[in-house]
Amino acid sequence: MDTLTLWQLAALAAASMLVGFSKTAVSGANTISLAVFAAVLPARESTGVLLPILIAGDLLAVLVYRRHAHWPTLLRLFPAVAAGVAAGTLFMLWADDAAVRTSIGAILLLMTAVTLRRRRAVEDAERKQEQGPQQGPEPQQGTAPETGSSARRPGRLAARGYGVLGGFTTMVANAGGPVMSLYLLSAGFRKLGFLGTSAWFFLIVNVSKVPFSVGLGLIDARSLLLDACLVLFVLPGAYIGRKCVDRIDQKLFERIVVAATVLGGLQLLLF
Repeated sequence: MDTLTLWQLAALAAASMLVGFSKTAVSGANTISLAVFAAVLPARESTGVLLPILIAGDLLAVLVYRRHAHWPTLLRLFPAVAAGVAAGTLFMLWADDAAVRTSIGAILLLMTAVTLRRRRAVEDAERKQEQGPQQGPEPQQGTAPETGSSARRPGRLAARGYGVLGGFTTMVANAGGPVMSLYLLSAGFRKLGFLGTSAWFFLIVNVSKVPFSVGLGLIDARSLLLDACLVLFVLPGAYIGRKCVDRIDQKLFERIVVAATVLGGLQLLLF
């Protein structure tokens, strides 16, 4: 971090601005910031630098969307997330940069494929229901706010799976955003419920990761000095995101989240 060029600092500043934008507009876009930090800095060190910047973005997002969180969903996820964070901490004790990048990229692409398949199945079921009387028992409907009347909540086993993967990826490379995004999309959350629930989730999880990151040597005086410069760019990104979020169509919103997740996964896996 002592030998960063002007162009590398500019790339980190732009990625920090994107953190703010992702926290208040398109959560999945955060994978692009993750990819930039991992490209400019060593993968392990990048996680320690990025974490305080993410926490700053989380604070701004909570201030904007705090009333839209769905706490039953959060409470259902936290135990599994804690297990994932513990597993991620153990992984980071021995993993090198190549192992971190390959593992996270593969997980993101796998979760994208699983979620797209599940959403297609839900859409097919809804289409059949619109075309005529449904045979057999009706599917269980979700009750999360901002989800729409036809959303179906993932089962308990699926929630635990997303929670463990989210905890693992957020600890290993601050990449829990795409996993959480995919879970909320599969649960049918619409924009405000999506953003409010993610804001509280990541503020709590990211703050809880700080002692682990310090213990692993990922956060130190040098990383915090770089953070002090980069965190200034989070605020304008969050402001732009808040102005744009109401203009983003719901279907476009979901497509952007999925596309950003795929791009981030490919970046980590192939480059």
